[in-house]
Amino acid sequence: MRSLSFLFAWRYFRAKKSTQAINIIAWISMLAITVGTAALILVLSVFNGFEGLVKSLYSSFYTDLKVLPAQGKVMTVSSSQREALRRIRGIRNVSFVAEEKALMQYGDYQSVVHLKGVDENYRYTAGLSQHIIHGEYDLGTAEEPKIILGAGIESALGVVSGNDLFSLKVYLPRKGDTEQINLLENISGDTAIASATFAIQQDFDNKYGITHIDFVKRAMRLNTDEYTAIEIALQDIAEGEKVKKELGKLFGSGYLIQNKYEQNRSLYSVMNTERWAIYGIFCLVMIVAAFNMIGALTMLVLEKKKDISILHALGSNSRFIQKIFLHEGLLLALLGAGAGIVLALIFVLLQKKFHLIPLQGSFLIDYFPVELRFTDLLFITATVIVIALLASWIPSHQAARQPFSLRAEHPA
Repeated sequence: MRSLSFLFAWRYFRAKKSTQAINIIAWISMLAITVGTAALILVLSVFNGFEGLVKSLYSSFYTDLKVLPAQGKVMTVSSSQREALRRIRGIRNVSFVAEEKALMQYGDYQSVVHLKGVDENYRYTAGLSQHIIHGEYDLGTAEEPKIILGAGIESALGVVSGNDLFSLKVYLPRKGDTEQINLLENISGDTAIASATFAIQQDFDNKYGITHIDFVKRAMRLNTDEYTAIEIALQDIAEGEKVKKELGKLFGSGYLIQNKYEQNRSLYSVMNTERWAIYGIFCLVMIVAAFNMIGALTMLVLEKKKDISILHALGSNSRFIQKIFLHEGLLLALLGAGAGIVLALIFVLLQKKFHLIPLQGSFLIDYFPVELRFTDLLFITATVIVIALLASWIPSHQAARQPFSLRAEHPA
C-alpha cells in the first residue's frame, strides 16, 4: 500500500496539470528548496573549514591535557608524582610550566606579557616551534634567558627578535610572605634577549612570551617543586579520558585536569552557537519555500477531486488518500534537496581544488576554506524532509476529507 501511494504521487508529479500555475508553483518550491539546501551546505562547509583552521591553530599552543591548581596560581608536584606521571601509559611527553604576567620594556616601549617559562620538553609537547617566523627556537638559561615573543608583542615593543645588540627589561612579581607589595622586594628586574618570534593566532601573538622555566621560577621565587601548570601530549588523543582518570588518581582533588575542549570552553561554545544560528536562519528560508509547496499541493488537491472520488469508490480509505499527497510533497522536497546537495558538492570540490573564491585581507590563507561533513548532509536532508512533511500535512489532510461523490463530475 505504501509503494502504491508513492506510485500515485509520482504519476501526479509527472502528469500535466490542467492549470499551468500548479506546475509553476511546484517548480518554484523545488527551486527554493534546492537553493536553500545548497546555500546551507555551502555556508556550513565554509564554517567547518574556518573551524578546523582555528582549532588547528589553537591546538598548536594548547596541549592535549593540562594539570592546574584547583586554587591559587601555584601547585606543588613532588618528585614521586613526577616519576609516576612519566609512567602513565598513553602519555607521549610532559612539560612543566611556570607562568606569570610580566612587564617588558624595550627603550621607550612597554607591554604587559604573559611570560611562560617552559622546560626543554615543551618543544616536543606543544607545536609552537613549528610556527617560528624568524629567529631560532632558543629559551636560553636561568642566568642568560632568551624569550620567544609573539608577533604582536614584538611589534608593540618595536624589537627585532634575533638581534643580540639590545636586551629587553623584564619585570616580574615575586612570591612574598605578605599581601603588601614592596617594589624593591616583590618585583624582580632582569634582562633577556628576544631570540625568535612566533605567529599562531592573534590571541596568542599579542599575549605570550616563551622563556626558560628556571628564569621565571627564580624571578618569582618559586621552590624547586612548585609550578603553575603541567602540559601533557598524548600518544593517542582517543585515550584522553583514560589518561585523565589516571591523572585524577595521581594528583587528587586539589588539581584541575583539563582537555583541549575545557581549556578553550569559550571558543567551542561560541562556535557551537554560531553553527546553530546559521542553521536556524536557513531553516527559515526552507520554511518560506514550504509555503510555496503548500500552495502547489492545495491546488493539486482541488484539481484531483475527481481522482480522489474514484479512489474512494474503489475502496481506498482516507489514510491512503492522505499518504498520496504527503508523498507528493516528499517527492518535491527530496528532488529539490538532492539537486541542492549535488550543486553544493560540485562547488565544494571546485573550491578545494581551484580556490575559486579568494579571501580578501591578510590572513593565513588566501581563499575560503571548505570542509564537507557527512553528518551535515544527513542532518540537512532530515530537516528538509521534516519541513516538507509538515507543509504537506495541511493539503493532504484536506484531500483525505474530500467527500465521496461522483455526481458533480457526471451530471444527469
